Amino acid sequence: MTKPTKRDLLKQPIEHIDITKLNATPIVEAYKKMSFSSRDLGRASDIYNMMLADKDSSVWLTIAGSTSAAGCMQAYVDLVKHNMIDVIVATGATIVDMDFFEALGFKHYKGTPYIDDAMLRSLYIDRIYDTFIDEEELQACDKTITAIADSLEPRPYSSREFIWEMGKWLTKNSKKKDSLVQAAYEHNVPIFCPAFSDSSAGFGLVMHQDKHPDKHVSIDSVKDFRELTDIKLKSKDSGLLMIGGGVPKNFAQDTVVCAEVLGHDVPVHKYAIQITVADVRDGACSSSTLKEASSWGKVSTVYEQMVFAEASMALPLLAAYAYEKGSWKNRKPREFAKLFRK
Repeated sequence: MTKPTKRDLLKQPIEHIDITKLNATPIVEAYKKMSFSSRDLGRASDIYNMMLADKDSSVWLTIAGSTSAAGCMQAYVDLVKHNMIDVIVATGATIVDMDFFEALGFKHYKGTPYIDDAMLRSLYIDRIYDTFIDEEELQACDKTITAIADSLEPRPYSSREFIWEMGKWLTKNSKKKDSLVQAAYEHNVPIFCPAFSDSSAGFGLVMHQDKHPDKHVSIDSVKDFRELTDIKLKSKDSGLLMIGGGVPKNFAQDTVVCAEVLGHDVPVHKYAIQITVADVRDGACSSSTLKEASSWGKVSTVYEQMVFAEASMALPLLAAYAYEKGSWKNRKPREFAKLFRK
């Protein structure tokens, strides 16, 4: 059998779903009358609408996993553009390797898990389950991060600060009309990546520091925690829409505890939704339920919903349903990024 070429394998780009063109209302309304995960998603959709309609509540999106590469990238952009999200906490890979990567003009491609991974490595193709990425293009992304870091004052930055600089850079240099990093920059929605170096940004910053060993840019994760806690302090109430679990989920939830440690009396997160396939039986933090989080004083159990479903199927329905309901039209933009302007 003839070995496929790189061009053979990287020819069908992933197309990102447009929640503004879906008619999700009939199916979500039907789900509410069903059972199992269907009813859970229906209730989660109602809770998300409650967040958007609550004038005292900020709305936080946390993202772990690879839904951006899988076709949900535009959904996240639309949530920002239509004032349905006030702050984002995500993995570095979500923000850099997926979103910023595509803003540079690169693509993710339809692939398959049923393939020789050693062969993919020989072609410099990386695989995310059934999705392919060109490793050489990822390295170009690394180098772009290096160039941005080289242009900045050498000092510690929160990940939010550095991502804001990435958004600023994209306003003049992006090859793609819509990206989450640029949309968040333009709408004053702060993005935090508490494990920022676990991404293409990490390689880029290592190269930057190698070039500038004495004076360089670094990422201060403690500053991240303090800044996100400041946002919680500025929010009378708050709601969490969590895609996956991991560090972003725990980081966002822990702001309540952090505020208390600093001597502030703040309410727990009033609303909480988590879409995940993680099993709770092993007791891992990423798969802890929202009810478990309430024992730590992080979230309320009045308006919480676990949805055990694969997020690339569940999120577009929930987001499109909220878009169609239109509660976002009456929301006042929080523009939390302005809290950190000098």
